[in-house]
Amino acid sequence: MNGAVYETHFSDLNLIKRGKVRDIYDLDNYILMVATDRISAFDVILPDPIPEKGRILTQISLFWFDKMVSILPHHVITSNVDEYPDSCHPYAKILEGRSMLVRKAEPLSIECVVRGYLSGSGWKSYQDSGRICGIKLPKGLKESQRLSEPIFTPSTKADIGEHDINIDFETAAQKIGEDLANRVRDYSIEIYQQGCRIAEEKGIIIADTKFEFGLIGDDVILIDEVLTPDSSRFWPKDSYEVGKAQKSYDKQYVRDYLTSLEWDKHPPAPSLPQNVIQHTQQKYLEALHQLTGVNHEI
Repeated sequence: MNGAVYETHFSDLNLIKRGKVRDIYDLDNYILMVATDRISAFDVILPDPIPEKGRILTQISLFWFDKMVSILPHHVITSNVDEYPDSCHPYAKILEGRSMLVRKAEPLSIECVVRGYLSGSGWKSYQDSGRICGIKLPKGLKESQRLSEPIFTPSTKADIGEHDINIDFETAAQKIGEDLANRVRDYSIEIYQQGCRIAEEKGIIIADTKFEFGLIGDDVILIDEVLTPDSSRFWPKDSYEVGKAQKSYDKQYVRDYLTSLEWDKHPPAPSLPQNVIQHTQQKYLEALHQLTGVNHEI
């Protein structure tokens, strides 16, 4: 698609990983994270990009990293391409607005999910067992209902093409150690609550979200992305209604389209029609503007 960045190819930089969205380069003392326009659903990368999505996600994450620094440090050094090492400058046009120079950290082996509302896989799990990740919830809750308090529902961190699996806290503690699990649970809930307060003032409900943390020595830092439409469910506050699925600013529109197809949610993924691409792009733009006040030009 014209203007979209599906993959980056910086021949004289050391590419160490292509994630679902980000291309990661090792610059010796630092890491260069580049947010492409790839989009994934059901843990599968789709063949069609959403133009400018990487820039939108980067701007939203930078907004939140700045808001959360009072809770714990993050990995961002700078997003100003002029301040990047000289080896990056030939690629400045691509890097502008969609990249971050970050500190090296050891990522934790779990996804830190917080749910404040009953939706998605959490709603399905509740319908099946009355529980989410081993946490028993009151009877009679409805779809999209706000929980009495946010819950920490971690998951495994699967390889690309494989599905993350929800796990209980005890399993998470076995994976990363009980003390560390307690710390990232508390951080996750505090960051989520802070994000909810800010977002609701701007007319957005954050129903649930996923955080990633890393270690530098014994210090926990916030890494990857924060409270974006890729990692969270964003609902318009003015149309919120308990008991049904909600309108959204996130990639739910893509999920709904894919669910309407006879696709087994394993690679290869089907192509997206142009109207789904455009609608999804528009929702991401709306989220950026509503949260940050920025009007991103396409």
